[in-house]
Amino acid sequence: MVLLKLPTLAAVSLLLWRGASQQIGRIPEVHPTLTTYECTKAGGCVAQNTSVVLDVELRQARAVNGTGVCKEWGLGPLNTTLCPDSITCARNCALEGANYTQWGVQTSGDEMVLKMYVDGVAASPRVYLLDEAGKNYEDFRLMNAEFSFDTDASKLPCGMCGALYLSEMEMSGGRSDLNPAGASMGTGYCDAQCSTEFTWVNGIVSFHHNPFDRVRPDTH
Repeated sequence: MVLLKLPTLAAVSLLLWRGASQQIGRIPEVHPTLTTYECTKAGGCVAQNTSVVLDVELRQARAVNGTGVCKEWGLGPLNTTLCPDSITCARNCALEGANYTQWGVQTSGDEMVLKMYVDGVAASPRVYLLDEAGKNYEDFRLMNAEFSFDTDASKLPCGMCGALYLSEMEMSGGRSDLNPAGASMGTGYCDAQCSTEFTWVNGIVSFHHNPFDRVRPDTH
């Protein structure tokens, strides 16, 4: 049995969001720790030193040499000079570490709070659960097992939407030569919904523009 105790104040989707990545940037990535528990009848509940990672599409993508920006969150399409084609874009661009506080992500022990707004600015973070090493996603094996969590919705206003779900995906986040960061930077999710942001799949970028881009302050 897997027990995940997770009070939350906003939208949650654990495990894997759309996209892969390019290179690893200069701003360090520090994953917020979130204790989970694996429980059995024989051994009781054992704490797991797991952590969460922010969705790749909420990250800034900068040039690997630090001289330009490939894509700012919420500020339109990719830089066509750095990204004239998919392969060149993957080699020129690097994902930067996230400021989790600015994105409204707070953890303490086995509890996590996700804020829809931070200082009046829309954040609506999406985070995924990493394994104890912090390199790959947590691989849940739920055959003849139970997955449980607690949610505190007592302070949520009307009209909020939150979700916690599992998705079958590569636990590495699609790590490859073009995507060395992989799950450690929140890459590798894919589903049937329409793409609304720039997207890397196995390190290769898909070019499109979201007319509904949200505006976030600089994320470092």
